[in-house]
Amino acid sequence: MITVALSPFAILRPHGFDDFMARIDEVMAQARAQGADLVVLPEYASMVLAGAYCDVPDVAAELEAVVSRADQLIAAYRTLARAHGLMLLAGTVPMRGADGRTRNRAPLIDDQGRIGFQDKSVMTRFESERWGIVPGQPPSVFETGWGRLGISICYDSEFPALTRAQVLAGAEIILIPACTDTQHGFNRVRLSARARALENQCFTAVAPTTGIAPWSATLDENRGHACAFGPVDRGFADDGVIGSGAPDDPSLLLVPLDRARLATLRNDPAVRNRDDWPDHHPPARIVTLA
Repeated sequence: MITVALSPFAILRPHGFDDFMARIDEVMAQARAQGADLVVLPEYASMVLAGAYCDVPDVAAELEAVVSRADQLIAAYRTLARAHGLMLLAGTVPMRGADGRTRNRAPLIDDQGRIGFQDKSVMTRFESERWGIVPGQPPSVFETGWGRLGISICYDSEFPALTRAQVLAGAEIILIPACTDTQHGFNRVRLSARARALENQCFTAVAPTTGIAPWSATLDENRGHACAFGPVDRGFADDGVIGSGAPDDPSLLLVPLDRARLATLRNDPAVRNRDDWPDHHPPARIVTLA
């Protein structure tokens, strides 16, 4: 059993780096007090930091403000994970590689400060057209004390093959940090997360950004709510919903994910969604009605 704290992180302008990290510290303290093992922040939660350095909304300047402080952010996140004794998925941090190109990276940090990264695979139009963000490494699976975890960053969750690769590598839980500025965008991620849980008989958990920030060109509007899903099969809820927060509510949502119950279901399900995927998808036939 692992208890995951999903944070629909409210977009509030910080006064500086320390002020921003104090908010993360507060989220982690609340999660620890409520019995969480793992805290999940949203995609691009780190972009809130740009508000301390950019006087006016500017897409390029905001990105550079965070990219230039990426190493400082990662070090601070590792310090907080150790201090609270919690595993932390620190949303995502845009990071510039040795090739000079920027990638959207999700740092997963354990309670000892050890770290691994999942890169985003599929860029939204905003990321590719406005920021020039490029795809990173393919899907990974992380070994933890609670089994294997996968991370699917926002838009990536809408592409079944990416999650499928993680499940085939042993992932039982797929964490989905998200940043969506419309209800349409959030629902694409939410419905995709629900479908991924159904078709792979696994857990999925979504943490989005929330709030309105006219001072930011990047995070000006944020819609969504924390939610978690499991298989739609015996032993689980009829609709597969494990937990769901209120719309646009920044409150933590704690969800217990029972790996033992998942193992029981996978051993003897009503249907074998996880195992019955065709190995080969032939091209569709075109049929003329006669």
